[in-house]
Amino acid sequence: MNTEKYLIPGRAMMLEALARLNDLSGGAMTLFVVDSNGCVRGSLTDGDVRRALLAGMPLECTVDRAARHDFRFLRAGKPDVELIRDCRRRGLRLLPELNADGTLRRIINLDHTSNLLPMGAILMAGGRGERLRPLTLATPKPLLQIEGKAIIDYNIEALAAVGIDNITVTTRYLAEQLDDHFAAPVAGVNVRTVREDRPLGTIGAVSLIDLPPAGCTLVMNSDLLTTISFEDMYIHHRKSEAAVTIATVPYQVSVPFAILTTEGDRVTGLEEKPSYAYFANAGIYIFNNRILRSVDSDRPTDAPDLIARAIAGGEKVSYFPINGTWLDVGTPADFAQASELMRHHINFSRR
Repeated sequence: MNTEKYLIPGRAMMLEALARLNDLSGGAMTLFVVDSNGCVRGSLTDGDVRRALLAGMPLECTVDRAARHDFRFLRAGKPDVELIRDCRRRGLRLLPELNADGTLRRIINLDHTSNLLPMGAILMAGGRGERLRPLTLATPKPLLQIEGKAIIDYNIEALAAVGIDNITVTTRYLAEQLDDHFAAPVAGVNVRTVREDRPLGTIGAVSLIDLPPAGCTLVMNSDLLTTISFEDMYIHHRKSEAAVTIATVPYQVSVPFAILTTEGDRVTGLEEKPSYAYFANAGIYIFNNRILRSVDSDRPTDAPDLIARAIAGGEKVSYFPINGTWLDVGTPADFAQASELMRHHINFSRR
């Protein structure tokens, strides 16, 4: 972002502020007031100027008198997820991030980046996609196009939109195509690829990634289409103090027969054609890094086994129900459904 157009000296006149705000018409009409040392001292909107003039302040006054000095900002290196969410809900469109000395580090446009979730992401893309053949005979499943865009890119864009820019894609089958695909940034993110030289299970490839001891990482299958709120899932993970959080989707089983309840050889009840509701694993997880760092690169590891090991070790494992769309593009029928879904979504967005 070109930040200069959003900065105005505190000694500038109100008339200049009005002209500068007018130049921002059609976008986020907010200026940040800086002192002679380049430190941000306040924010100024057209509403602030209007209220100052109505209160009798002349146009010859300096803008530091009309600015809001109780403005909201972030400290560099200290992302505050709750603060950013609150700013967005209050309708703030620009949020400055300040260095320790008060100078501007950057301005976050909340219209484009809704949050800055402090975690990395790993997308698992090494599978052969055999159920989708012949579509995957020459193309890895994550690179199949749905409405002109690779399936995996929908997920990269969703992660970038919440400020996750440390993204690694694990590859194996037709890995060269994924390497070539991510040779250029996607959604402004330089995505890194890491290749398995042998099958490592559904989550074993995380052992090839150098993760920091602290913090957490989002791990997900790359062939999903979902509107999950990564922000809500992260906040849930943190507040629940879980070591692992599993995203879930509802799954209902209907039994077409009468089911008996028994004690010994005695029937104690009869339920006609019951339905049972379960939470099914959606293939999206948040792991504390120390759990992922325990994965052994010498043998395959599947995600359910890693989670079962965490539970057996007394770790808290939480779940997060997805409130929205989730589709595992695993079969030709799923692929056709996903294409139709995205077609309707794109057409609706253009209205």
